[in-house]
Order: sequence, then structure tokens, then C-alpha cells
Amino acid sequence: MKIRMTADSTCDLTPDWIRKYQIGVAPLSVIIDGQVFHDGVDVTPRDIFRATEAGKSVRTAAVNTYEYKEFFKEQLKNCDQLVHICLSSEFSTSYGDAVEASKEVGNVFVVDSRNLSTGSGLLVLEGIKMIQEGADDGAAIAEALRAKTGLVCSSFVVRTIDYLRRGGRCSGLEALGAKMLHIRPSIVVADGKMHPGQKYRGRYEHYLKHYIRDVLENDQNIDFSRVVVVHSPSEEGLVRFAIDTVKSYGLFREVLEAMAGCTICTHCGPDTLGLMFMRKEEKDS
Repeated sequence: MKIRMTADSTCDLTPDWIRKYQIGVAPLSVIIDGQVFHDGVDVTPRDIFRATEAGKSVRTAAVNTYEYKEFFKEQLKNCDQLVHICLSSEFSTSYGDAVEASKEVGNVFVVDSRNLSTGSGLLVLEGIKMIQEGADDGAAIAEALRAKTGLVCSSFVVRTIDYLRRGGRCSGLEALGAKMLHIRPSIVVADGKMHPGQKYRGRYEHYLKHYIRDVLENDQNIDFSRVVVVHSPSEEGLVRFAIDTVKSYGLFREVLEAMAGCTICTHCGPDTLGLMFMRKEEKDS
């Protein structure tokens, strides 16, 4: 039984990982002034930022049921079963559309990641690990991954909340206050939703140091196998500083880097950076 992992484009896995593990990716749509593009296919995050700064309308749209049916059928030409990871159902209708499509296509098992960006991508990598270790039942893999969704730790800090405001994630008053006070807010993903975290100020050297400290020193149940530093196109030096700061703790066996895709960048903007890793299961604590 050949099983393949797939995901929507918000999983923000690197091109190397996608090629190495033959991960199928279903792109969400990005709509700029009515023109439809596809995340990771014919539009880049910098295109999103240029359009936004030029005052153009930029929004995203879920992978619909028809698109999912065609995607699943194509992917199944090369395997027997698919396990598909979706952006949290709290953020998008993609999960519901994928479930509907899977019922018609068959042999597709859909998982609501309850997360976003590489937080979802970590579940894809967990699924690949299961397959490599001999798991041969897509339904069982999907069920095991659903049980792991609460173990994914995802957070990020943004330079500006203007993009969150445009996407309806915060009010105009909050955005104005943050801008006036030079606040760099952090966002924590929990229970499938985004929640406000700590607020920081200053240049990136200052706020990233404190953000990374707060994430790594206040969690006693981290799985130190890997951490992913995921970011949007950013100020020169910002990403390198973050990676070096994480490495200075000497905690993780792997410190990896990933670029956020167009869907995430549409809602978070430039100079956004996050840490994403797994927590240990209870039996490993």
C-alpha cells in the first residue's frame, strides 16, 4: 500500500522538503484587484506586498471542492491513499471543501491541522515519519495526526498589524494604537485559532531576542528534535539574527528555515517571523 502526504499551500514547507518527500501541494488562490493567482505557482509574497502598498485589493480564497477533487484524483495516480493536511478550519473553508471532495474521490483522509503555516507543515513531516516507519493505513495515520494537533507549538511576531487589520484579524483602533506606540505584537496559535501574545517594542535585535526567550524559556515540554524559523520577506539581517539566537540556546538538534507563502503573507505582512516546533507527548514527558 503506497501512501502519500499532501497539504494545502499554507503548510509553508520548503521546496527541498516538497521534492524530497514528494509532497503534493494544493494552492490556495490569491486575488489581486479581481485577478486570480495561485499561491506558490504564479505569485510571490513580494508581489503581494507591492500590490498592497499600491492600494490594490488583495485577498485569499480557499481551495474549493471541485479543485480538491481534481487535485486528489491527480495525486492518486501515483499512490493508493492520500493523507491530506489542511489549514485550520477556523481560518478557512478549505478543510470542509477537502472533506467533501474526499468523500467523492475515495482513499483520501483529511486532517484539520488546527494550525497554520509550518505548524501545519510539521504534521505533514510527522505523517511522513510514520510512513517511513512502516505505517500502511491512511485512516490510521490521519487519526494519529489528529491526536498530535495539540502538540504543535506555533507563534509569530509581526512588525505591523496593518495586514491583520485588512484581513479582519484586529480592529482599526488596535492597529492605530500599535503603530503609535511602535508595538510589535506576537500571535499564538491555540485551539485552532489565533490569540494575542506578548507585545514587544524596538528594533528587531531587541524584540526578537525577547520573543525567542519567552517562547523557549516558558515551555517545559518542548520536543527538541527540530524547530522551524518561518518568516515572510524581511529586513536584511532579521532572519539570520533569529536563527543565530535560537541556535545559541543549544536546545534543538535541527534549526530549520522556511519562507511563508503568499496566503500567510497576505495576512501578516513583511518582517513577520515565527517559531514552530512540536511538544512532547505525555508519555515522553
